[in-house]
Amino acid sequence: MEKPQSSSKSTMKATSMDRLIKIRKDFIKERLSSLQSEEHNFETVNVVNGVNYINNSASTDVDSTWLAMDKIEKNIIWIVGGVDRGNDYSMLRDLVNDKVLHIVCLGTYITKIFKAFSNSNSHVIINASSAEEAVHHASLLAKEGDTVLLSPACASYDLFESVEDRGQQFKRAVNDLINGELHQRYPAK
Repeated sequence: MEKPQSSSKSTMKATSMDRLIKIRKDFIKERLSSLQSEEHNFETVNVVNGVNYINNSASTDVDSTWLAMDKIEKNIIWIVGGVDRGNDYSMLRDLVNDKVLHIVCLGTYITKIFKAFSNSNSHVIINASSAEEAVHHASLLAKEGDTVLLSPACASYDLFESVEDRGQQFKRAVNDLINGELHQRYPAK
């Protein structure tokens, strides 16, 4: 005969299930919204001073980031981060070592990203707390012929309302870079 569970164990199980369901709903919501719009799927935003800026904000998992990186020849400044859903970044390690020059971590949940790539060939790993700041840092690190790739591999809900919001803020920051406003907000020290 099975022993009845205590109410605290039942409560813990229910709470865990609620969290899993919420995470799954957020995931489905982001995937559906990204499928409805090609705008944030490997979208070339602009070329500034010979640097290509690509918005792949719809990339909310490691697989889609792998696909985006695989499309680029080399010299990537990678903007990554957000709400990690248990990502295994090991599948990106070879591509990062071969193609990524610098990593800009965007968001509040970045410890796992730092740990995963701290021993990579990337020269700089830096943190940014907004799309604007990430583009600013990336623009300072990039040289002519490089590609700045926003491909977060994570959900957007730590700093942004949605995948679209993250992508729009990235594109706005690139446009502010073009017209000189971005560097005015982040003057050199």
